[in-house]
Amino acid sequence: MKNKKTVFIVEDDLLSAEYLKEILIKENYDVLDIVDTAEEAVQKCKTIQPDIVLMDIMLKGRLSGSEAAVEIKHFHPESKIIFLTAYAEPEMVDYAARSQACAYLLKPYREKEILATIRVILTQDHTPLPEKEMNLIPLKNNFVFDSEHRRLYKENKEVPLSSKKLKLIELLAKNKNHTVSNEQICLYVWNEMKSNSTLRSLIHRFRTVINDDIITNVNGVGYSIST
Repeated sequence: MKNKKTVFIVEDDLLSAEYLKEILIKENYDVLDIVDTAEEAVQKCKTIQPDIVLMDIMLKGRLSGSEAAVEIKHFHPESKIIFLTAYAEPEMVDYAARSQACAYLLKPYREKEILATIRVILTQDHTPLPEKEMNLIPLKNNFVFDSEHRRLYKENKEVPLSSKKLKLIELLAKNKNHTVSNEQICLYVWNEMKSNSTLRSLIHRFRTVINDDIITNVNGVGYSIST
């Protein structure tokens, strides 16, 4: 990297935080600080304004990581927030999408996945959608996802989808221009981990049904829909 990108770590497990710091410094990122509460994270971000925030969701103190993310994005929308957690309930993933987090990585951490996710995020445009457009999410090739009614449309005509395919496109659409990991997709669609072949089969069936290839495979990381 010609210019070091800055990273801020919010993690209440010191060993995990130091591990993250070590692998990031090795890849020439500038780790600005490590804090262990959401309240301190909010205050720090007002002054240091990092490029990337690695944010644990379950933290000590009054605020959760999710609540801190909303506040940080309010006064510093340029920060890219990556949630780190051992929990992956669909409701939590949905909240991550609403708080404009760029990615959602599961513990235990995997070095290659973390570094690949950060690289993808730093090369993509993460301009937030205006609030009035949040329910109708425009996708590539004239597809639109209605997040309020959970429906996919192509040129104003609904595309019939099974429940699992709807969950797939819902998660990817709410995180459009972001990469969603294989783990996130499996836990959101099936509520449990599945093999890579099972996930690839679902992606293939989805592409066949819509007769289009709007889902991109990000090797070693997951899948995304770009615009």
